[in-house]
Amino acid sequence: MSTTIPEPTAPTDDDKLDKSVLIVAGVVVLGAIMSILDITVVSVALETFQNDFDATSAEVAWTMTGYTLALASVIPLTGWAADRFGTKRLYLIAVTLFAAGSVLCATADDLNTLVIYRVLQGLGGGMLMPLGMTILTRAAGPHRVGRVMAILGIPMLLGPIFGPILGGWLIDAASWHWIFLINLPIGILAFVYAFIVLPKDHVEPSESFDWLGMILLSPGLAAFLYGVSSIPEAGTMWDREVLVPAILGLALIVAFVPWALNRRNIHPLVELRLFENRQMTIAVVAMALFAIAFFGASLLFPLYFQQVRNETALSAGVLLAPQGIGAMITMPIAGFIADKKGPGKVVMVGITLVTIGMGMFTQLDADTSYAFILGSLFVMGLGMGSTMMPIMSSALATLTDHNIARGSTLMNITQQVAASIGTALFSVILTNEMKGHASVTLATDLKDAKIGEKEIASGSDAFVAFLADKGLSPEKFGALMDQVPGDMASSFATVFIVGTILVGCVLIPAFFLPRKPPEKPVDPTAMVGH
Repeated sequence: MSTTIPEPTAPTDDDKLDKSVLIVAGVVVLGAIMSILDITVVSVALETFQNDFDATSAEVAWTMTGYTLALASVIPLTGWAADRFGTKRLYLIAVTLFAAGSVLCATADDLNTLVIYRVLQGLGGGMLMPLGMTILTRAAGPHRVGRVMAILGIPMLLGPIFGPILGGWLIDAASWHWIFLINLPIGILAFVYAFIVLPKDHVEPSESFDWLGMILLSPGLAAFLYGVSSIPEAGTMWDREVLVPAILGLALIVAFVPWALNRRNIHPLVELRLFENRQMTIAVVAMALFAIAFFGASLLFPLYFQQVRNETALSAGVLLAPQGIGAMITMPIAGFIADKKGPGKVVMVGITLVTIGMGMFTQLDADTSYAFILGSLFVMGLGMGSTMMPIMSSALATLTDHNIARGSTLMNITQQVAASIGTALFSVILTNEMKGHASVTLATDLKDAKIGEKEIASGSDAFVAFLADKGLSPEKFGALMDQVPGDMASSFATVFIVGTILVGCVLIPAFFLPRKPPEKPVDPTAMVGH
């Protein structure tokens, strides 16, 4: 099909985002919305899966883990496939896989089948974000990459906020099947939209496939992330379930490095020689540190509202809205400044705001006013909108057209691995902090024993036996239970101290980000040392 949209592969002298770039951005944002929203929407449904499939929490966690592992496995292939087959063709394939996987998930009648279909979803979803970054960067050119990355950052930052709202509403209003079925109309729209407006691919199918790299890196990433994602359930990184896959995965990843850097390997699966680009290296380090802190903290906010303040998942999602509002305010401004002045200063300001906002959360208790909490989230949102996408644009702005796909793949691998590490790290710290409080441990044991308020109020035999087993009098039991909200809030506050320190550390690499507009990309042969 021919299109009247001018091919947006070469930058113009006009600094504004012209109509053709904005139309292409619409395609990419649709795909990103599907992929990112799906992760957070499904997280709300885990308890529903547990009840419907009569499964344990560890078993239903595979609906998240399977998707994440598929995502991590396919990301390394995206750079090569985009160069080999073209970004338009691959984008259409990714959207189709994701939409088809979503429909199949909705038809699953047992947990194992659902996990298999989630893997299929992940294969499509894993390609959408790096492909979107590649398409947008090529469309806008290096002098406008900050602004187009700001557009792509909208679903990336708002997905974790509005996903729980959408998921909770769909489950309450209909059933869990609709958290997957909703992707079908979005997928059809994205496919048709992309087919019409994306420029025709011009590829030179001469690049060989790095089979050894695939054998080393894709399974290595999957095994490593599986081990890391098992840490919260195991409660320690020294558990066999964690160590065996994590060490195996890390060994495969380490083995990939010399292979990828070997000069005889002309087309490695992931172009590690991009690290010869100083700006790319600084951006990757900054992104890794920020993703660990940001995605780790993103886990804590809704948990605090639900566990300490007894809010529903839907209410917790609504309460996170100030974070999204703050990000929407600063994101376009930060993108413009990053293009005009370089990302260095705007990222420094953004990280400072995130650090202040997260530092405010170190003062949490069971009765902290919502005005204080929502204000903290707003400040943090202002900082987030000035941070993540300018860092990404800093990495991609100096890359040639040939290396954009490889650069976006490298950044997405970094983000995925760092996010998994952050989630596991914060989960373990929070769990260990709560275990250190006798009141929280007692409340957990009470829940495991399936003793509710009715049994306590009536003084049931089960409750009396529970007290005897714990050696507690009713008075001591009551005193400990009164301490639960405060002790839980104290645990969250302690974890936010770690988060604040980690975010503050991003200031170090951010200081070295460029403070001038992007320069003309260097020749790829010079950059990778061919």
